[in-house]
Amino acid sequence: MSAILDKITSVDQLDVASRRVFVRVDFNVPLTPDGKVSDDTRVREALPTIKHLLDKGARVVLASHLGRPKKGRDMKYTLAPAGERLAELLSMDVMLTDECVGDGARKVVNDLRDGRVALLENLRFHAGEEANDATFAAELAQLCDVYVDDAFGAVHRAHASVDALPRMVAARGAGFLLLKELKALGALVNDPKHPYVAVLGGAKVSDKIAVIEALMSKVDALLIGGAMANTFLAALGRDLGKSLVEADKLPLARTLVDRAREKRVQLVLPTDLVVATSLDATAGEVVGLDSVGVNGMALDIGPASVAAFRDKLLGAKSIFWNGPMGLFEKAPFAAGTLGVARAIAEAAAFSVVGGGDSVAAVHQAGLADRFSHVSTGGGASLELIEGRKLPGVEALRA
Repeated sequence: MSAILDKITSVDQLDVASRRVFVRVDFNVPLTPDGKVSDDTRVREALPTIKHLLDKGARVVLASHLGRPKKGRDMKYTLAPAGERLAELLSMDVMLTDECVGDGARKVVNDLRDGRVALLENLRFHAGEEANDATFAAELAQLCDVYVDDAFGAVHRAHASVDALPRMVAARGAGFLLLKELKALGALVNDPKHPYVAVLGGAKVSDKIAVIEALMSKVDALLIGGAMANTFLAALGRDLGKSLVEADKLPLARTLVDRAREKRVQLVLPTDLVVATSLDATAGEVVGLDSVGVNGMALDIGPASVAAFRDKLLGAKSIFWNGPMGLFEKAPFAAGTLGVARAIAEAAAFSVVGGGDSVAAVHQAGLADRFSHVSTGGGASLELIEGRKLPGVEALRA
């Protein structure tokens, strides 16, 4: 077992019968305009842990955040839709508390019978959650005898329900989803098989500096696409017209190119691009790097770039992918991202995809079951790949 799991108890090793088990889940789900869950992936990912606890006769108390409410209680961010979807999936009632702490929450939890579920209202309705406030955590601790964290998407944040609370509860452990995430990403951090190829995309180099630097010491090839590739190409002297370029990061990009050369990491950048003059364009044009044009915007990598990326990916034994290759939400600019997804799916490699947009692309392409692991946490997966200690994981160690 990798060092990342040292001194962490699995949920199936905890004594939970007839006990109040506080489970930190990640029900931060997207909602439709009329307040329904539009993608229930995160709710379904929590089911193995929840069902295990119910089967063992636990009194299950679920807690999560949803969105970013700015002024305390804002019913636009109620967890009611997530609770309704969970009730459908479990075929049982799920009691939603009016508040996550206080007399009402305590009554609901204390009245809970064995093998039943309560869901606390949005933790972020209280400022103490994001402040990692000990007093708020102590109020949450009144609702639990056992603590289980199964919210990988939140473990990189030192928030009260993730960091302060578990340290107050002697019986604590990790849920099945969290364990699965830590094992998969831990394999890439501690013992990746080579050749190890990483694919990074998305908009900004500045968002990925730490992960690029960490990967430079581990990977054999680093493939960069998306708008962040524009900054690298501009740093190497290409004129990219009106494409998104982080002008203040050009020196950094040049430094990273030099570092890759020093470490003998193959840094693979696009050789052709799909350009248009507007984000609303209904079609794009494939051009070489010197033909973007004064009004052109690079919105995807081109077919030659996809082929070059594919060649590297098919020869890999380990693959990590974070970030799309372009504006994949729009059909004219989706081919690069979907092409990379297909190449990784075909590769005989241990493959991990992390990050909301790239995960969405994998599902869009119908390829999720062809990846070794599809992570539920973008920020957490990046920080783990960087080699950083995650507060919510460290808080679970005995």
